[in-house]
Amino acid sequence: MCEAASEGRARGVLLYVERTAEGAPTVNVKWSQMGPYRQPAALPASGYNRACMDAPLAGLLVADLTQNVAGPTCTQILGDMGAEVVKVERPGRGDDARAWAPPYWGDESATFLAFNRSKRSLAVDMKQAEGRVVLERLIARADVFVQSLRAGAVEELGLGWERANAINPRLIYCSVTAFGTEGPLKDRPGYDPLMQALGGIMSVNGHPGQSPARVPVSLVDMGTGMWAAIAILGALRERDRTGRGANVTTALYETALAWSVIQMNQYLGAGEAPQPQGSGTAMICPYEAFPTRGAWVMIAAGSDALFVKACEALGIEGLARDPRFTDNPTRVAHRAELFDALSAVTRALTSADLLARLQKAGVPCAPILTLDKVAGEPQTEASGMLVSAKHPRLPDYRAVGLPIRWDGVRPPVSRVPPLLGEHTAEVLAELGYDQVAIKELASRHVIQL
Repeated sequence: MCEAASEGRARGVLLYVERTAEGAPTVNVKWSQMGPYRQPAALPASGYNRACMDAPLAGLLVADLTQNVAGPTCTQILGDMGAEVVKVERPGRGDDARAWAPPYWGDESATFLAFNRSKRSLAVDMKQAEGRVVLERLIARADVFVQSLRAGAVEELGLGWERANAINPRLIYCSVTAFGTEGPLKDRPGYDPLMQALGGIMSVNGHPGQSPARVPVSLVDMGTGMWAAIAILGALRERDRTGRGANVTTALYETALAWSVIQMNQYLGAGEAPQPQGSGTAMICPYEAFPTRGAWVMIAAGSDALFVKACEALGIEGLARDPRFTDNPTRVAHRAELFDALSAVTRALTSADLLARLQKAGVPCAPILTLDKVAGEPQTEASGMLVSAKHPRLPDYRAVGLPIRWDGVRPPVSRVPPLLGEHTAEVLAELGYDQVAIKELASRHVIQL
């Protein structure tokens, strides 16, 4: 990884180099049909938004027609790995997530900032013919096109798979959908909580006898974005071999099913629908949160040997010899009795005392921390996951980084999340529009500068 762009960016290779099946660089012949190539704008001297030319996906261009969480998660991953991502947004409003606030960070939605670094913003009205021409020019030069519009909307714009493939046969075309392209629900919209409900996740979350509980992290949205990124990487590798693009689809509903693989297997095998387990899990015991003096501690005694160690650490060695608790299946069958027996001991201890005893015995355990505590944890600091970057509007800006390192280095924030239309003129210049044409498009409200 690097902290500044190499001289390759000045030559334009970041946006427009492709490779043959043998890996040799080659130029897309369609460029000549769209006018002369214009150099990207020079990097700002302030140090904001510096691209990384030796990142794994450097040299790839991603046209990003997504919003909310799932699609932006995918394109942010690609951008963090070095791809040049152009986020295409509606003038005036942009991505709906820009209005998902409070909480704000400065004057910007904290939620939008979470999923839109490593991108440039191009604001263009795609309902106007000239706006669609802009997007077609971008697609013609792109390696990847990601869209997450409602079912049928991208076809209404004239940019479905067939049209996009005709414009650019090497294009990896990825649709992030609600329910996929088949089935009775394929035309319905979808959001993370709907998929947690319909996909069964909410039925096993929370505590028995209480109201259904959504997992508060957007695991379906973010998971779908991860699957999309994985699929795109596979399609790019296949393109290296064949020279052809591919039509990739992923779906929120299918991600919800994939995340439920353990519980679904339990149902398929035993014929009984799994029930909520609170902080625990159905097949291991003790493997849940236990009360302490004023707090809670998570204990994960995932084997018979660890259970014996936990009992010894708590001074209740005889509990491990109780016929109800001698092995994991019997402990699972007598879960309530075991919880009561252990809780009678843990409630009398402070969290620090309980953690110290268990850790000394080698029993996996953890305090249950709030996020303010997590942000200040020494392990969080050592991990480098909160990545600082210069930001023109937020002096305290930090991003939750990509949880991957290459050769020991985590990707830096190459671009902070953009303002709406912040890079419209810059991107249009790279697509061959001169300043007169750009001003004319702006005057007719085709674009937002």
